[in-house]
Amino acid sequence: MAFSLYSATVPVFQQTLGAVAGLLDKGEAFCTERGLAQDELVQARLAPDMFPFAYQVSSTVTHSVGALDGVRKGVFSPNLTPPPASFAALKQHVAEALAALAAVSPAEVDAFVGRDAAFEFRDTRLPFAAEDFLLSFSLPNFYFHATTAYDILRWKGVPVGKRDFMGRLRLKR
Repeated sequence: MAFSLYSATVPVFQQTLGAVAGLLDKGEAFCTERGLAQDELVQARLAPDMFPFAYQVSSTVTHSVGALDGVRKGVFSPNLTPPPASFAALKQHVAEALAALAAVSPAEVDAFVGRDAAFEFRDTRLPFAAEDFLLSFSLPNFYFHATTAYDILRWKGVPVGKRDFMGRLRLKR
């Protein structure tokens, strides 16, 4: 397998979003088993000034599928719509992202190399080459939000471990 922008992004997004889907299953099961309201986890935050679990999960979609869409358009802006507010809606959001990623071709992503892409939010505009946007901006954000979602569940007592975060490995066949 040749190393390419596609192989450095899309399969990574798919692996971690698959893991996030598993975290959602475990979080929902934990609520059911313990008789907890879903909001106990869905709205949980690690700190008062941090966004809740639902936002963290939604941001993994924003910084994967949304990042690719931003590169297509030449500009990426944060998604300011409220995140889904239930496990079912979060699962659907992640499933739709996984389906969208499955439809992305390696040729399309590899053709992004050298294209202009910018991050825009309010008065801030950061210019990037598409590959630098994906690798130095979106991937770190993607992992930050996936890790924070995992950490919130772990902090609330959901029995998750490193294997749950790692997701399905891409082993040599």
